[in-house]
Amino acid sequence: MRTTKRNNRFRKTISIISSIAVICVAAVLYLQEEYRLAKASEPVAEVIQEKAAETAGMEIPLLQTTRSEQIIQHLGYTVSYNPEWRIPNWVAYELTAEEVAGDLGRSDKFLPDPMVEGDPVVSKDYSNSGYDRGHMAPAADMKWSEQAMEESFYTTNICPQHHSNNAGDWKDLEELVRDLASTYGAIYICCGPIVTDTETTIGSVRKIVVPQAFYKVLLRHKSDGAWSAIGFIMPNQASNKPLMTYMLSIDEAERQTGIDFFPALPDEIENAVEADYNFSDWTIK
Repeated sequence: MRTTKRNNRFRKTISIISSIAVICVAAVLYLQEEYRLAKASEPVAEVIQEKAAETAGMEIPLLQTTRSEQIIQHLGYTVSYNPEWRIPNWVAYELTAEEVAGDLGRSDKFLPDPMVEGDPVVSKDYSNSGYDRGHMAPAADMKWSEQAMEESFYTTNICPQHHSNNAGDWKDLEELVRDLASTYGAIYICCGPIVTDTETTIGSVRKIVVPQAFYKVLLRHKSDGAWSAIGFIMPNQASNKPLMTYMLSIDEAERQTGIDFFPALPDEIENAVEADYNFSDWTIK
């Protein structure tokens, strides 16, 4: 009888242990499946944020020649301001299709940049100079935010520009870039003046150097995951030519400007995309 009871207790113990083991295995399998499903259903916004983090600052260049520089970050663009020339070395920003679709009106109020160290340029410094107050980051690219629009009129974003260039081929290039951003979703942009001679200036109180030319370089991430880049340089003078006349490789733009563009790209990719440009990657007339 005692043996029978002991056997019964033993069988019950084995049964309980087996049940616990089954429950533990089931729990582990359940948690593994829950984790798999959770990973498979991560919010799209998080994935987008991760990808955005990978390309953050892609438009920011590096100066390769010695010159004065104050880096200033604004909402819509970053500027390397040259306090000796009183114009930017470069202005860089990303332009997206959503930003192009903005509908804010133009500000048209030129202002000294409150973040400038020292004596900032004011709008009157351009009065009766014979040159336009030429935007580097265009106001029309900043229609998505009142703050971005206002800051686009800071004089750190402005250069003395020949009117025919500002209202002609340079304007055509700005419109092309907006079309490209709308078509491809986003474009990384860096633009600015080319100064080979600092003797020509405007302004009686604050001397502002007049550039001899302007550059604009563009980078985009293609749908197949590859990168493509192209550059433009045009003289600061009256001109009326097809935009393809001004096209060149990023390597050539770097040679003429003394600036390393898109250094955030991995070296092997940067070397490949900057050596030449593929016309078929860009809808340019």
